[in-house]
Amino acid sequence: MIKRVVDFFGDHRYATRRRRLFYLVLVLVAVADFLVFRDHAEYLWDRLPGWSAFYGFGSCVLLIFVSKFLGHRCGLMRREDYYD
Repeated sequence: MIKRVVDFFGDHRYATRRRRLFYLVLVLVAVADFLVFRDHAEYLWDRLPGWSAFYGFGSCVLLIFVSKFLGHRCGLMRREDYYD
């Protein structure tokens, strides 16, 4: 079972199937977000459909850029053979 999963995500032959599966899950999550009742939301942005996905994606991108900046520009990143 686990070998089939690893082969599915690691083999280039299944790239189009993986992409289709990813887009299917993405569409299902986006549609499900429109079906959630938002009557008890406290803030305006909590009532917007897709806000949490947008906020999560933006936070992830910001975290990646900040970590790249700190690693490359501020000298936190070390050579690959630093501990050898």
